Amino acid sequence: MEKSPLKMNLLQSRHWVFDLDGTLTVAIHDFAQIRSLLGVPEGCDILGHLDALPEPEAAAAKALLVSIEEELAGRTEPAEGARELVQLLHLRGARLGVLTRNTREIALKTLGRIGLMPFIAADDVLGRDDALAKPDPDGILKLACRWGVSPAALVMVGDYAFDLLTGRAAGAGTIHVDPARSFRWPELSDIAVGSLTELALALA
Repeated sequence: MEKSPLKMNLLQSRHWVFDLDGTLTVAIHDFAQIRSLLGVPEGCDILGHLDALPEPEAAAAKALLVSIEEELAGRTEPAEGARELVQLLHLRGARLGVLTRNTREIALKTLGRIGLMPFIAADDVLGRDDALAKPDPDGILKLACRWGVSPAALVMVGDYAFDLLTGRAAGAGTIHVDPARSFRWPELSDIAVGSLTELALALA
């Protein structure tokens, strides 16, 4: 990775926010199948579609989504370099948060399973019931307020456009992690890496 002044500044940040599924964990969600099970049209945002349903249809669909997410959380694994990167940042005294479109409870279960809970305060894990869902910047703004810094001091790390859009909307730095190295959203990414291992090496 070529280290420009902008990249060097981002890598020295002491306030990091991570997406969970597909970023800190190996991507195992089959969103096409999840949409099919929930009756969500292809291409529609799952959470947005469920929010628009009438009650009690919405409640039933959301309960099914939680059951799907719980099953996935039970077999998730850490992404390449996740533990090393998080431990490195923790040792450097960085504040670490997680912003996910999952529920907070499932996020905490997942972080426990992949061994990251010792390094991330539970109060700094925000799910879809704690902040407006990505790509809304609400979650980053709440973490910045909690940490007593400007949103511009934060770095958002994620594998999908929603993560990068969230960072951009909040004025935070953005890091795109893409194991396929296709890097589909260069206009939204300040740094692009193929793995968290690569990111950890850039910090070394």
